[in-house]
Amino acid sequence: ATCGHGCKYGECMGPNKCKCFPGFTGKTCNQDLNECGLKPRPCEHRCMNTHGSYKCYCLNGYMLMPDGTCASSRTCAMVNCQYGCEEVKGQVQCLCPSGGLQLGPNGRTCIDIDECSTGKAVCSYNRRCVNTFGSFYCKCQLGYELKYTSGRYNCVDVNECVTNTHRCNLHAECLNTPGSFQCKCKQGYRGSGFDCA
Repeated sequence: ATCGHGCKYGECMGPNKCKCFPGFTGKTCNQDLNECGLKPRPCEHRCMNTHGSYKCYCLNGYMLMPDGTCASSRTCAMVNCQYGCEEVKGQVQCLCPSGGLQLGPNGRTCIDIDECSTGKAVCSYNRRCVNTFGSFYCKCQLGYELKYTSGRYNCVDVNECVTNTHRCNLHAECLNTPGSFQCKCKQGYRGSGFDCA
């Protein structure tokens, strides 16, 4: 089976037919499926969509059970957690709905972990990390764009000289470089390449 357009988060099952991995949708499986918008809703109280998945959490005064339901809890109500709580060995602990969040100093509210600055996020070559609330994603470095080549998605150098996105002087030549470009004044002209006289 060949899929000319590729299957970003899925498998090619037939001529240009993708079978998406759970949590993804679209013709090329390149879109995140918002499970929180599905009917019936996957969570009893509150739902947080994540890349390729989702997390359930409960209203204050309720405890998240292993099956994703929310059980009323007097102890939870007393602790006053932002995203519900769980009981571990008789101790009540507040929960955060994502691994990219951590309990704040007060032990009740959740604060974002910047995976990009802590080094927890690992982005492949030519990609840079972008932090989001509770998570992160990898984006192509400046001067590169996401393209489907030889069976997978890669960050490919943008040729600014061909796309005409360079700022070279009218009397200069544009030279493409990985992730960028250079300008060189033509013969008989002098300058930086951006200014030629």
